[in-house]
Amino acid sequence: MAAAAAAAAIRALPSSHQNPACSHALKSSTPSFLSLPLPKSSSAANGSSLKEKRIIIQVRSEIKSFENSQNWTVDADRFRFVQTSSPHYPSSLPMAASTSAAKTAKRVCLFYCAETKALAERVASHSDAIELRSIAWRKFDDGFPNIFIPNAHGIRGRHVAFLASFSSPGVIFEQLSVIYALPKLFISSFTLVLPFFPTGTSERMEDEGDVATAFTLARTLSNIPISRGGPTSLVTFDIHALQERFYFGDNILPCFESGIPLLKNRLQELPDSHNISIAFPDDGAWKRFHKQLQHFPTIVCAKVREGDQRIVRIKEGDPSGRHVVIVDDLVQSGGTLIECQKVLAAHGAAKISAYVTHGIFPNSSWERFEHDSEGHPENGLTYFWITDSCPLTVQQVMYKAPFEVLSLAGSIAATLQI
Repeated sequence: MAAAAAAAAIRALPSSHQNPACSHALKSSTPSFLSLPLPKSSSAANGSSLKEKRIIIQVRSEIKSFENSQNWTVDADRFRFVQTSSPHYPSSLPMAASTSAAKTAKRVCLFYCAETKALAERVASHSDAIELRSIAWRKFDDGFPNIFIPNAHGIRGRHVAFLASFSSPGVIFEQLSVIYALPKLFISSFTLVLPFFPTGTSERMEDEGDVATAFTLARTLSNIPISRGGPTSLVTFDIHALQERFYFGDNILPCFESGIPLLKNRLQELPDSHNISIAFPDDGAWKRFHKQLQHFPTIVCAKVREGDQRIVRIKEGDPSGRHVVIVDDLVQSGGTLIECQKVLAAHGAAKISAYVTHGIFPNSSWERFEHDSEGHPENGLTYFWITDSCPLTVQQVMYKAPFEVLSLAGSIAATLQI
């Protein structure tokens, strides 16, 4: 009622006083302070003018609040969860553009597993065109999955997506069962969002008998049944080995996205953004990311053999006096990052931070990373940015410095509109 009253009041104002974004903001939020009396008459010029000014000021305040709510940051005890809009899916548009976008947006039913529930909710918050749908994840007495998709008839003719997390072999089978079932429910199209392709480090075959499990998983996903709309679309971020994009068959359409745009947005917010250098821990990281970060000064590290040891050395670039951000696609034990941190500090880096798209951290290896807030980069990191591609890790590092989580939600929401 409050929002409707304010909207009516705005329509009653002269056109010169109307804000074209008000309609969008009022539909999206209903604050208590918008309970305002409508102007009863235009005869009392001074009183009417005063009321018009009050309404305009308060509605503008609400629009600003609404716009800020789309790019929110919760900062508590040095933990930041940063959710920003995708550059392809802006959070605030002019009224005409937003109305047009709403009419043409592809409406998607988004299913999720237990691990990705929080991420799915963040994805849905980016667009009214995304509708969350739950699944009953149950087990029989023998431990095998007993899964039920509620209202299966209700998704006929709809665009459907599933947000997966293959965090362990134990959860892959039950999710594959759903992934294979959804396209058969007469849906218009099917998109599988798998932010982290987990077998990406297992693509090498160095000895006869080695099994390339990355190829096995790619072949499994390539055989997802075709929906009425055609092959399944697979969305994944910063796959570890670039050649793995060729592992997939013709029955699936891989869409390879990156978390680097989130890092670039975050770096622009830092007070010392003018003093940032990017360090790559090896040539592989440089090949993967240097084109996206080429406007930053670059440092490339490499492992060299000294006797029986392999030691990290600076191959090119100068970290002296710079805030150096080490960039890689994933981290497990963290040994390479720590060695890189030490050599950068020894060569005069003023601050050292790190970014990885996928923070895996088996056996709580994230505990190895200390927080540096006093200018001692040899002892700790100023920031360690990860994305929420590995939900179990997010739960572990929450509220623990130096970690910050950059959410993929906006990028996923944008990709679902393709």
